[in-house]
Amino acid sequence: MKKFGKIILAAALAIAALSPISAKGKTGRTVAEIKKSKVIKIAVFSDKKPFGYVDENGEYQGYDVYFGNRIAKDLGVKVKYVPVEAAARVEVLTTGKVDLVLANFTVTPERAEKVDFALPYMKVALGIVSPKSALVTDPAQLNGKTLIIAKGTTAESYFSKNYPKINLLKFDQYSEAYNALLDGRGDGLSTDNTEVLAWAIENPKFAVGAGADSIGSLDSIAGAVQKGNKDLLDWLNNEIVELGKENFFHADYEATLRSVYGADSDADSLVVEGGKL
Repeated sequence: MKKFGKIILAAALAIAALSPISAKGKTGRTVAEIKKSKVIKIAVFSDKKPFGYVDENGEYQGYDVYFGNRIAKDLGVKVKYVPVEAAARVEVLTTGKVDLVLANFTVTPERAEKVDFALPYMKVALGIVSPKSALVTDPAQLNGKTLIIAKGTTAESYFSKNYPKINLLKFDQYSEAYNALLDGRGDGLSTDNTEVLAWAIENPKFAVGAGADSIGSLDSIAGAVQKGNKDLLDWLNNEIVELGKENFFHADYEATLRSVYGADSDADSLVVEGGKL
């Protein structure tokens, strides 16, 4: 029995050693550990242009990526971007697969129970993009019809709660969701208004109707770390405050979003500097 017990104990220790959530990993890597490894792992979208996407050269680009590059630079490390789907943003943190999520992560009370959010760097509401030939100007128009959304998003929770008569067609990836809209499998698509407005500009047969461009409450977008990782959270919050002093996120907007939204677009309608809404 003693020998059997030792075998069980050894197996348990081996599993613990291999698990992403080791005793130290339960709260994520510290800043010192990240610097020692010389790499920070950041989860971003790979298909949500212009915020996080992979370009024709296989390089990550977008508003979130611009921020991630600066974080790595100021830490003095390289960055490894890890593609993530909307529904997996919490999981990649709780399992220790990444140090940080920068993937258009809307702050909600439910998510804040599972991860720690840093200060916000962007503000959004929901929007609906639909064909110009059947333009949606009020969500109620979609009662009994089909709205396309990505799983694990604010749009999914909002429309499930507030518009139960709308049929939701759900996809894991944003690219799949937009292809479904292009194929006519839904009457509209909802996600952050910042994204649907940008997508409609690139797809002129579609538009975001007045009344469908700011749905629900104004929410904030923030980076997130593993629950309890106060060391990295404090560093990130301080970084955001310092970046605000140089209007970094306005520079980010100019570099990644101005060409999408146009010369007359108002950066202040989206950008948050220094974590101050």
